[in-house]
Amino acid sequence: MNFNYQLHIPENFHPTSKVWIYQSNRLFTLNEVFIIEKMLTDFTTTWQSHGDAVKGYANLFFGQFIILMADETTTNLGGCSISSSMQVIKEIEKLFKVELFNRHSLAFIVKDKIQILPLQQLNYALENNFITPNTLYFNNLVATKQELLTQWITPIKESWLKNKIEKTTV
Repeated sequence: MNFNYQLHIPENFHPTSKVWIYQSNRLFTLNEVFIIEKMLTDFTTTWQSHGDAVKGYANLFFGQFIILMADETTTNLGGCSISSSMQVIKEIEKLFKVELFNRHSLAFIVKDKIQILPLQQLNYALENNFITPNTLYFNNLVATKQELLTQWITPIKESWLKNKIEKTTV
């Protein structure tokens, strides 16, 4: 699988643009992908904050990650505009019976495939060499475009999980 996602991130968004990543607990089917892409496009083309258009971007990556981005250099986001983005994600969850808000579900690249692992099984996976500190991890906590481009897919040892693996590997 080609994990070179940076080519698909729009260049015309400021590096400080806000980013939200929602990871599905399963791959979407091709039919679902088409529907989701339309839902995301419809949302971003009508996304507003206090009556002003939001410069927004949304895309589905690797059939499993929804990335939303808003460039606040043109319009500041308000609570209602952020809530409206979450509503679209909740609609996708409900329509396709998936989990998109589970932050205890971690994604890694293992043998060139995306593997999902519950946080509580991290130590077991490390101890049994299912993953290593060098295994690539999807850091869905990145918050800006710049972080997305440089820190989304990163070795575990360079992510927030570093402290957890140091305890396990010592």
